[in-house]
Amino acid sequence: MSLAVDETEMSPRERAKRVRVLVCDVDGVLTNGQLIYLPDGKEAKSFNTLDGLGIQALQRGGIAVHLLTARSSEVVARRALELNVTLHQGARDKGAAIEHIRGRADVTFDEMAMMGDDWLDLPALLRVGFACSVPNGAPAVRTRAHWVSTARGGEGAVRELAEFILDAKGLLDAAIGEYCR
Repeated sequence: MSLAVDETEMSPRERAKRVRVLVCDVDGVLTNGQLIYLPDGKEAKSFNTLDGLGIQALQRGGIAVHLLTARSSEVVARRALELNVTLHQGARDKGAAIEHIRGRADVTFDEMAMMGDDWLDLPALLRVGFACSVPNGAPAVRTRAHWVSTARGGEGAVRELAEFILDAKGLLDAAIGEYCR
């Protein structure tokens, strides 16, 4: 499968300018990818607050954010609720899921960004106009991405992407300015 946009020479910044919807994988992108099982059988995950603020800045800038994960987790549902983002859990077929998200959001694939880290993310990453990954992602994913963060998954990678998108759209200074009053 080829990348969504035929213009292979388009820069990551040009791709980011077109983004209206960001879809993020959870494990390995919003978290460090580790699964922690507690003695009572429940699961624990660690989320970075930098990512949360970045997601909120995107939303204030008019960019919708969705979380897309193959697993199902109460912890992830709670984080999605806190961030007021749409959550798609149990999505083993991320290609079909990204098609569904695109249709519901009424955007083109070229107006979508996706950040993923593993093979399960490839069907979605290969459809969107701006495919992103993390430096600790699988090599097959990183080499197919248009942009790779410097921060690892779970360590502010989504925040870095949010700032990149906002800057490309000319919205970063205004987003930061909200905190300088």
